[in-house]
Amino acid sequence: MSLSLPPHSSWLDRWFSYLDQLRPFDRLVFGVLFLVFVFSLIVNSIILNQSFLVSVPEGGGKLIEGAIGSPRFINPVLAITRADHDLVALTYSGILRLSPSGEFENDLAESVTISDDGRVYNVILRQDRKWHDGTPVTAEDIAYTIALIQNPDLKSPLRGNWSGVTVELIGRYEINFVLENPYAPFVENMTVGILPKHIWETLSDEELPFSQHNIEPIGSGPYEVAEIKRNPAGLVSEYHLRVSPHYNEQTNLNQITIRFYQNEEAILNALKEGKINATGALSERWLNDISRDDFNFISEPLPRVFSVFYNQNKNPALRDKAVREALSVVVDRDELLKLAVNGYGRAAYSPLPPGFTDVPETTSNYGTKEERLKAARQILEAGGWAIGANGRYEKKIDGIDSPLTITMRSGNSLLFETISSYLTGIWQEMGADVSVELYEQSDLVQTIIRPRDYQILIFGADIGRSLDLYPFWHSSQREDPGLNVSLYANIAVDQLVSELRTATSSELRTDLLRQFSNEIANEQPATFLFAPSFEYVIDSHISTAEMKRIQRPSERFSNVTDWYMNESGVWSFFADRNWDIWN
Repeated sequence: MSLSLPPHSSWLDRWFSYLDQLRPFDRLVFGVLFLVFVFSLIVNSIILNQSFLVSVPEGGGKLIEGAIGSPRFINPVLAITRADHDLVALTYSGILRLSPSGEFENDLAESVTISDDGRVYNVILRQDRKWHDGTPVTAEDIAYTIALIQNPDLKSPLRGNWSGVTVELIGRYEINFVLENPYAPFVENMTVGILPKHIWETLSDEELPFSQHNIEPIGSGPYEVAEIKRNPAGLVSEYHLRVSPHYNEQTNLNQITIRFYQNEEAILNALKEGKINATGALSERWLNDISRDDFNFISEPLPRVFSVFYNQNKNPALRDKAVREALSVVVDRDELLKLAVNGYGRAAYSPLPPGFTDVPETTSNYGTKEERLKAARQILEAGGWAIGANGRYEKKIDGIDSPLTITMRSGNSLLFETISSYLTGIWQEMGADVSVELYEQSDLVQTIIRPRDYQILIFGADIGRSLDLYPFWHSSQREDPGLNVSLYANIAVDQLVSELRTATSSELRTDLLRQFSNEIANEQPATFLFAPSFEYVIDSHISTAEMKRIQRPSERFSNVTDWYMNESGVWSFFADRNWDIWN
């Protein structure tokens, strides 16, 4: 077949002329092949494009959180309740904040420098941070806030953290904190939210706790109050927060609403009904009723260790290390963890809260209940204890037949009742005679803990993220108001916990903690049970930042600016440069 085309026609004209001269069937085949080619080109282009795309957060979305109670002081100086602390975390900024990895990073600060002797903390502030009303944040605001905390008339819960600290105002954006003695954990105090001096300075000490600004805060945090809703009784029922236009860092979630409920059951129902999409207010007993298909569960250990403390002065049997060791060996921490907190936490074998140190965590060498009982009895019998006529162990101590009889005292709550019930059962099965006495919290503190009137005390020691072990284990803290409730005295431990207060090197701190842990394990003045965890439930469509080493639930919001509900795909070339692609 020959083709005749005009000599000066374009290639497009030639192409269509060629198609016109094809037979109908050939044109059909050609058309199909052409469509397949175009389709394949489009698909391969999409696949190639997708291979270069990465997901990045995109602005938009709303977090609706359920909380219990109602806020009273959205004021970092006076905040008491969880509702207070949650709203403070969202609306105020500190000099430092907790990073996603659990370290401290600059917030209002441009730099924080510690003197060689560890006593002077020099803070230089960023000059681009503003209050929600547009006024610049300055060092005067910081000095004013610390003065309020230190004011004895205001009775701030934070006053003890700033006792003996001198504040030196150097310039508009520079300030010094001078300590009487070096104290490495002091850096943690600089996460406290800062108040705007120009808002509060006109108020007297008597007026300040009753100011409307305690309910309508003006801070420098990422979110500001857009609307407050009240129920028919006049109590606050909702806080609607929006991104502050004066907060000059990227924030993804446009809105955060905090809704307040009377109890956990109401929060659970609101979660199921879609009225809220997140909560950190549910205890372990309610968590199994939530669908894990619709919600993400974030579990982070808290720096609190529930333990059994032995007062050897009150019971001669407890002075025998074999007894203390046997009482510890027989305890199945994992089983107790399930019974006490539904498994939400981590077993503890030392006074160091799991997940807060680089010291390797020890575990039990015993498996089954029978193996634990056998090991405990062998320890007792190797220590000279023998089963008496009543089926309980006894031993001559100072020439007197002494039965292995012990009394536990603790708080009258479901948690402590569960712990004491488990310990009673397993210790009696081991061969001890055990009784339990439970007290209301105020009575426990005043009549039992302060005068050290107990043989065994079940107690949750809130160690804190800074791991300041001095109040709990230094021999000078054996008497009230110290918290050395095992009345423990060890010269080596005294030295270690004192050095920990001044050590700033992470390597040195880890070494000191390791030595401390070994000393405690060798003498066993207490049996360590478990560390509870903070449980946060959030809609699976919302992505959060990490929440490592949090000390209290409100610190989940330390990096709320990184949370997002929406995301988009961009080439990694742009994502690597951290460009703002949606504004």
